[in-house]
Amino acid sequence: MIYRQELQRRIKDNGIAYYHPHTKQREFHRSTKRNRWMFGGNRTGKTVSGGAEAVWYATGTHPYKQIPIPNRGWVVSLTNEVQRDVAQREVLKWLPKDQIKDVQMRQGKKDSLDTGIIDFIELTNGSIIGFKSCDQGRAKFQGTSQHWIWFDEEPPEDIYKECKMRVVDTRGDMWGTMTPLQGLTWVYDDIYINEIQDPAIQYWLMQWADNPHLHPEEIAALEATMTEDEREARQYGKFVAMSGLVYKEFNEDIHVIDPFDIPHSWYDNISIDPGLDAPLSAHFYAVDPYQNIYAIEEHYQAGQSVEWHAGQLHAIATRLNWPIRNGKLEALIDSAANQRTLAAERTVTELFYEHDVLADTGVEKDVWTGIQRVKQYLKLREHPQVDVWPRGKPKLFIFRNCVNMIREIKSYRWKPEGDKPIKKNDHAMDDLKYYVMSRPDLVLGGPSEQNAMSHEKQLNQDHLPEALRDDYSSSAGWHDY
Repeated sequence: MIYRQELQRRIKDNGIAYYHPHTKQREFHRSTKRNRWMFGGNRTGKTVSGGAEAVWYATGTHPYKQIPIPNRGWVVSLTNEVQRDVAQREVLKWLPKDQIKDVQMRQGKKDSLDTGIIDFIELTNGSIIGFKSCDQGRAKFQGTSQHWIWFDEEPPEDIYKECKMRVVDTRGDMWGTMTPLQGLTWVYDDIYINEIQDPAIQYWLMQWADNPHLHPEEIAALEATMTEDEREARQYGKFVAMSGLVYKEFNEDIHVIDPFDIPHSWYDNISIDPGLDAPLSAHFYAVDPYQNIYAIEEHYQAGQSVEWHAGQLHAIATRLNWPIRNGKLEALIDSAANQRTLAAERTVTELFYEHDVLADTGVEKDVWTGIQRVKQYLKLREHPQVDVWPRGKPKLFIFRNCVNMIREIKSYRWKPEGDKPIKKNDHAMDDLKYYVMSRPDLVLGGPSEQNAMSHEKQLNQDHLPEALRDDYSSSAGWHDY
């Protein structure tokens, strides 16, 4: 009992020494991106990560980074009450008590920090941890520069933009931890979709399964009290209004993988959606002996000639050592490429042929059928009794370098009437549909998938990432990358 009491006292005095991040938290802390976000539900550990990160920055004791001290930072909450009950409490839990020099209060007394509302904490090393609430209004966020800012839950867009200006001159960092309950807001567009392709942005989707401290019975009890939409946000960290997404099956943690050396025998075809003023989208696809599809390389560009696009495709093919047949690079293309306008003497297909790209326009274009086929490949296998590889995983994987396909699949949405997708930012989605429609109609776990087992010896494990080899040999499934 004496030992337990002493341990509790030590944890209270210096909680950060006893913080042991789980895998996703550790990835967040290690990242060198300047704008990091954790989208997670309740009990996933996202707020813990945010509070621990703030304490590591302010104290200059970050285990993965060199943080100069003294520094100034803000902890931003939605209201005073949320600050007191969530973010402020999290900071006080991790902050070593012997490093607190002074505390200034907005409400309450210094001798009762848990019940009051803190304005700022001054540390013995000179760092300042300031607390802000969004209900104070944008004007309260103007003026002073900061070295770091933590958003606990989603702030209004105007306050977020004001905070971005506060870290410009210091080249400071921002991070956010939130449950996406407000639907497809500015965070969805600017952070999750990252429409402007800001290289400083990185995010993680946190779910209950990521937290090793949650007992399965506790998870089951939480699941039983929530609607499907609530579970999407609170259990998996997904945006609630994702019901309008075409490919709700898509999970970036599962379908997006790091590139690895694809055996040349897996190379299959190229698929093109021929936008010219709009982006032309082309992807190189490979298929393993188990009929799993890999999108391994992309070309995505607007405002260029057919000659230029053909040159880019040939350059990628040369780098990959992609097969050339009879001097031509073969590809699938939308049949609209056969149309001749009054302003053009030759069709897009003819122009590609002149530049050694043989484009097959015989692709199936039925949108609804194509979407359903892609969904079939995105679904996780639910047939553990069938000896397929990789067990428990989908049949479609996208290499992480195919950034435009990943961006489009996350934002591809149905029209309000729900029968057709919105024709916007869908060029990679079209070339994906053309390619998948060219593949055999597989029933997951069915005879055609089982027949692929006869090719098992063609899967040379030397070509696979280290994380896949043991799983392949045991037919146990893939580890996440």
